[in-house]
Amino acid sequence: MPVIPRILELLPDLSRFRRDIHANPELAFEESRTSDLVAARLTELGCEVHRGIARTGVVGTLRCGNATRSIGLRADMDALPIQERNDFAHRSTRDGKMHACGHDGHTTMLLGAAQYLAETRNFEGSVHFIFQPAEEGHGGGRVMVEEGLFDRFPCDAVFALHNKPGLPLGHIATRPGPMYASSDSWDIHIEGSGGHAALPHLSRDPFVIGAEIVLALQTIVSRNVNPVESAVVTVGFMKGGTTYNVIPDALHIGGTARSFRPEVRDLLERRLGELARGIAAAHGATARLDYRRRYPSTINHDAEVAFAVGVAAEICGLDNVSDNHAASMGAEDFSYMLNARPGAMLWLGNGSGQGGAVLHSANYDFNDEAIPFGASFFARLTERFLARLG
Repeated sequence: MPVIPRILELLPDLSRFRRDIHANPELAFEESRTSDLVAARLTELGCEVHRGIARTGVVGTLRCGNATRSIGLRADMDALPIQERNDFAHRSTRDGKMHACGHDGHTTMLLGAAQYLAETRNFEGSVHFIFQPAEEGHGGGRVMVEEGLFDRFPCDAVFALHNKPGLPLGHIATRPGPMYASSDSWDIHIEGSGGHAALPHLSRDPFVIGAEIVLALQTIVSRNVNPVESAVVTVGFMKGGTTYNVIPDALHIGGTARSFRPEVRDLLERRLGELARGIAAAHGATARLDYRRRYPSTINHDAEVAFAVGVAAEICGLDNVSDNHAASMGAEDFSYMLNARPGAMLWLGNGSGQGGAVLHSANYDFNDEAIPFGASFFARLTERFLARLG
């Protein structure tokens, strides 16, 4: 069965809704306007509406029949601190803020599914529409779980979609096991001794030490991590010094580390510290590592992936569904929900996009033509998961 005809009828309204959100982006935990719009739409549909979880989060619940079985469907709502470079009519009206990751589309697709399910009620049990704040680096998914999301709204399984530029429109892809990497941030603080730039022999130059550390960090993945594993160590910045002719006392280096398995994550943290301290000591200086574990790896559950892939094939056709797509070294805080409940995340094709813009690009825009595929998938997933008995 292809895209649901009723959802195609809803596309003009859903597109207007999506573009309104795009024009009014809100950053992490500031999604007040977006939450108001979502809550109002859910109320119109006859859902039970719950607000305030993770500050700006919204959960709408739709019940049908007496069955206790339940499903959770999640969409994220926040934007990014990016200055948009698009010039279309629905471009951001807020300087320095932009929906550059498609969360406006994710929110809209879930509302489209909610409207269809509210109209048809061809299921038995409960569906929880989870609208999450602060996915972009602030762990809104973690906060929702810690504040009792699944205690208040029990879910036998939870599912999410994320758009994927480059994946053709009308395609859905996923994989069992690791889908996104863990994402950690680290800082190395080097303490040397400064002095006059003309007398370097009287100093312990933190820039020379830092340069050696930066190069050495590249050997962690190439020489310490098993070649069959995946990992990334990236330096994001080096900060130090104030003028041309002074060697500073200190240098601050920062970056990210990513991997899929806990053992590799442990290795990255250990080796970052060992290399930094060892190289600094060799120059008579000191180095301190501050390592912060942020999003864990997003691990899909096998049975839920198989179930979701079957539903995706109903919507997109078997040839347009991949059940073993390559994993991403990006990160997702849907990982916290998958740590708490069985479920799966899937990628939805966004096509080539405007100028081939990728996620987090100042020229990105969600493809409205993808809305019917995502909304239909969520709706059919609910109907299949909460199928009427007898």
